[in-house]
Order: sequence, then C-alpha cells, then structure tokens
Amino acid sequence: MNTKDKFIEEMKKRTKKFAVDIILFCDTLRPSKGSSVISYQLIKSASSTGANYRAACRGRSQTEFFSKMCIVVEESDESVYWLEVIADAELSNNPDELNRLLIEAVEISKIMTKSKDTTYRNMNQKN
Repeated sequence: MNTKDKFIEEMKKRTKKFAVDIILFCDTLRPSKGSSVISYQLIKSASSTGANYRAACRGRSQTEFFSKMCIVVEESDESVYWLEVIADAELSNNPDELNRLLIEAVEISKIMTKSKDTTYRNMNQKN
C-alpha cells in the first residue's frame, strides 16, 4: 500500500471514529430542547463528513471527487460550528471531551480543505 492509500484509509477511520465519538458525546449533553436540536444537527454533520469522504474516495473522476470534497469541507466546518455552540451555551457536562472533539473537528476540516484546494488547483492546471 502506497503513502496516498495509507492516508486515505487513515482518514476513513478517523472520520468514522469522529462520527462515533460525536454520537457518544451527544448522549452526555445536559438535557434541554436546545441540546436535542443541536445534537441532531451535530450528529448529522459529523456522520456526513465521513460518509461523504468515503464517497469522494470512490469518485469516478477528479471532478466528482472535488464535488464530494466540497460537501465534506462544508459538513466538517458545520461540526466545528455546532461544537462551538455547545461550548458557548455551556451544554456539555464534559468540557475535556468537548475540547478534544473541537480540536479534532478543526483538524479534520483543515485537512479536508487542503485536499479540496489541492484538487481544485490540479484540475485547473490541466486546462
């Protein structure tokens, strides 16, 4: 397995773990109407990050990969947003886990943005 394939597999595992960790974290939030709505949105965006990354990796063309990566970037950034809302609204009973997940969400978002931007640059160099 080459370096690129190893990276892809690592990111698939990492984004799936992120989704699972988010699901488990949401179960620990202070019960409230806000927590319920935010949990739903956060679980959707976190799980969509990994699902769309996997779909991007199966893309039939560079254009299809780029299109899916745009969604991955959007969903990973949305996850950062919801985690920040949880922090600002003080809905978490576990600030250490919240901080860990926020750091992970930001890192994933940065990695996916870099990949999307590199793909875009490569697509435009061919034209």
